[in-house]
Amino acid sequence: MEKINRLEITARYAETDMMGIIHHSVYPVWFEAARTEFIKMTGITYSELEKQGIMLPLSELSCKYILPLHYEDRVIVETRLSSLSFAKIEFAYRVLLDGKVTAAGRTLHGFVDSKSFRPVSLKKVRPELYEKLREVQTNDWC
Repeated sequence: MEKINRLEITARYAETDMMGIIHHSVYPVWFEAARTEFIKMTGITYSELEKQGIMLPLSELSCKYILPLHYEDRVIVETRLSSLSFAKIEFAYRVLLDGKVTAAGRTLHGFVDSKSFRPVSLKKVRPELYEKLREVQTNDWC
């Protein structure tokens, strides 16, 4: 199984600011789309996970903006699982244009019960999913 998911996105006009540059608020949306595809890569969708009573609320988000992007730029958002514990999961992202990193970020999420919003141990409630995620965890960009 792959350890990095690559999602191609074409920057839309509505995502630009007055200067014609992709607005900073767009990157978390791109990260979410890329994270959703990464989760699918493990054999389950976010919605299936939620139907099984597990949610992954966001607790932290960071993004470093390195180079500007513009309307119609075709970028690749790379996603990897950078850290996993029984109760938390961290994803790392790179946005690339023509092989150059234009932004880098990370998001941290907790595993919670969808009814109570109390933390749960993924290893206890979904051990097979926990093991799949451990298999794709990587600290390095390949």
